[in-house]
Amino acid sequence: MADIWRYRELLVGLVRKELKVKYKNSILGFVWSMLNPALYLVVFYVVFQLVLKAGIPNFAIYLLSGLLVWNLFSTGLPGATGSIVGNAAIVKKVAFPREILAMAAVGASLVHFVLQGAVMLLALLFFRYPPSPGFLLLVPVALLALLLFTCALGILLAAVNVYLRDTQHLLELALLAWFWGTPIVYQYRLVADRLGSRTWLYRLNPITPIVLTFQRAIYAKTDPNGVPILPAGASPGWYLGQLGAVIAVSLALFVFALRVFGKLEGNFAEEL
Repeated sequence: MADIWRYRELLVGLVRKELKVKYKNSILGFVWSMLNPALYLVVFYVVFQLVLKAGIPNFAIYLLSGLLVWNLFSTGLPGATGSIVGNAAIVKKVAFPREILAMAAVGASLVHFVLQGAVMLLALLFFRYPPSPGFLLLVPVALLALLLFTCALGILLAAVNVYLRDTQHLLELALLAWFWGTPIVYQYRLVADRLGSRTWLYRLNPITPIVLTFQRAIYAKTDPNGVPILPAGASPGWYLGQLGAVIAVSLALFVFALRVFGKLEGNFAEEL
């Protein structure tokens, strides 16, 4: 971790490189990051609100609050996983903490997150929808938990991917299942009510408590029109406890990932 801190300026530079490469020769540039949640909103709104009648009032706000989390995770993790292989030329020639490459991919996704947050803000203004001030303070904690978990898992998978290139392809399938296993387009209570006392199993998905926090802060309403959507009656302390558990697990995973990465990186040049 000390090496990563010493090379923090390199990390910032690599984040800039990631963004420049992604939008090189692009006319719209960063606008594409803002169009992504907008397109998701239109498609899912038509399918779930108009066709399937999801029954979630102000579905656009509910959906966007969860998509903010998912888009950062689903772009940052694959980017981190392929970071070592994708930067083989640098890895072979320059000596530096290679973990930074994975973290730079997550950093680039964080920039996109900020841009997509602007879309969320515009939606709140357009619909004149007030978030929950008391829970907004939990959003930075949730974002920290998300970044820690994504970086930790990304560093681990980046090292494994050098030796097993199928890792990237398996991740694509895993993320598809992971998306539908997270309460983004449907109500958390749909699953929680079925599980009953075993609801804690559903929250073993580290992304679920993060999504729930964003939804509680931005969507704000737990049971509009008598329809339970989020954990009813849960206090800020409950959400903070859930996030604390995710942060603790993410820190342990981060330390484990760094150790695995350190053991595997000695043969990176040969494998690449």
